[in-house]
Amino acid sequence: MTVDESNAGRVDLIVRELSDSSRSQVRGMVEQGCLSINGSICSSIARTVVVGDVVTICFDMHQRYKEKKKRWEDRTFRVVFEDDDLIVVDKSAGTLTVPTDKNERNTLVERVSVYLSHSRGNRDASVVHRLDQAVSGLLVFGKHERIAEKLIEQFKHRKPLRVYAAIVDGLMDEDDGTFRSHLATGKNLDRYVARPSSETELAITHFHVLKRLADTTLVEVTLETGKRNQIRIQFADAGHPILADPRYKRKQAMHRRWIRDRIALHAKTLRFEHPKSGELMTFESPLPSAMEKFVAGDAAAVRASQRYSKKNTRPR
Repeated sequence: MTVDESNAGRVDLIVRELSDSSRSQVRGMVEQGCLSINGSICSSIARTVVVGDVVTICFDMHQRYKEKKKRWEDRTFRVVFEDDDLIVVDKSAGTLTVPTDKNERNTLVERVSVYLSHSRGNRDASVVHRLDQAVSGLLVFGKHERIAEKLIEQFKHRKPLRVYAAIVDGLMDEDDGTFRSHLATGKNLDRYVARPSSETELAITHFHVLKRLADTTLVEVTLETGKRNQIRIQFADAGHPILADPRYKRKQAMHRRWIRDRIALHAKTLRFEHPKSGELMTFESPLPSAMEKFVAGDAAAVRASQRYSKKNTRPR
């Protein structure tokens, strides 16, 4: 059809007229490359045409052209994997996993439940484990209570593998080590290392130094137990608080080059047995850009310092 004054405007109206199709069918045709304007493929249904433009549509009258499923976008999480039983997500830093007694809105469990209600019918996400609000990384939710209960049982028996990446203040002396301490909870809900008692919880954390930088250390942290705040508490207690931690050794955790409004801690690996099939499933999440950029910048500073040191130690 050559556009004249009577039909100039939105191209989707012309496509509906030419193909005698519904709006959703027209959107599907456009997404699948059936529409051309003046000989060039048009991918926008909202495109406007003017007098003299030639609109061409090439399609099979017996075929249904479905719209492509739109990718779900949410600031609080990214879907890593899902099936009929569970969903694994990559949580954004700054997002509460579940609401507190203040009944916060837009928590992770709420947003994942919204996603499930749109994609899989009326379902709620069932919480299995949590990450601190300031921490990013991998979490698994059950799509049914019984699936969540089986996953929770795995966590109780310390079966899942949970590995974190962290940037801590100072240069750690040992390449590998284990923190084994008892944690108590104060009246203000802050946690701290205490002597063993009936009111404390044993926390075990293994660490491996990945890279020593100018005045910080990039470490890989593996949880043996999963107590609240245990990584943050134990590294702070050892004199190496995690960068930007607002609660544990806050002043020492401040760093001139860390300008992000988040803590330098990320849950990067999660491995567990699928509660139905028994398959061992492993998921990885890349280092967040804030941590990646900091490590790259600090490494560059170390190299520059080494070059300067060599230059000034040469014999004259």
